[in-house]
Amino acid sequence: MLLDNNAIQETHYEVLNVKEDANYEEIRASYRSAVLSLHPDKLLKTSETSSSNQKDGERFLKVQKAWEILSDSSSRSFYNNELRRTRQDFLAAEVAEDLSLDDMMLEDAGEALELFYQCRCGDYFFVDSLELKKMGYSLVREGSGISILNVDTLPGSVILPCGSCSLKARLLVSMDDS
Repeated sequence: MLLDNNAIQETHYEVLNVKEDANYEEIRASYRSAVLSLHPDKLLKTSETSSSNQKDGERFLKVQKAWEILSDSSSRSFYNNELRRTRQDFLAAEVAEDLSLDDMMLEDAGEALELFYQCRCGDYFFVDSLELKKMGYSLVREGSGISILNVDTLPGSVILPCGSCSLKARLLVSMDDS
């Protein structure tokens, strides 16, 4: 995914449903398949423009644009460099502050524990235990605190975006948090 002006957009590879290391023939085959299924002349004609036809038309234009970029080796190379740079910029984004599990406010939402920390803008940085579990961190509530269940998980960090502003916080997860 490509980050642009705080909005996540599909990459051209995702539009064509190919891997980033796909060769020309794989890209071409995916493009042809998409064009055949989305081409306006192939779609059912209706007397009124439906939202489905409009979405298919927008999708068709995205497929065309992706093909224009990825079918030419020099434009694909430029695009790949920009994609790589954008991802590095996102990963290297400055964080407002570093947090530990102890800094987070805790709310039990039934099937998951929700962790919050108030941003200086007034909104919150947020993550829940289900998201953390996908990353290998199983959390359990012990009284008013939180502890990590699996002791073989390595320490790490998770970048949490604010719900309203562009600030990010880094949640540092260490095995001695409790």
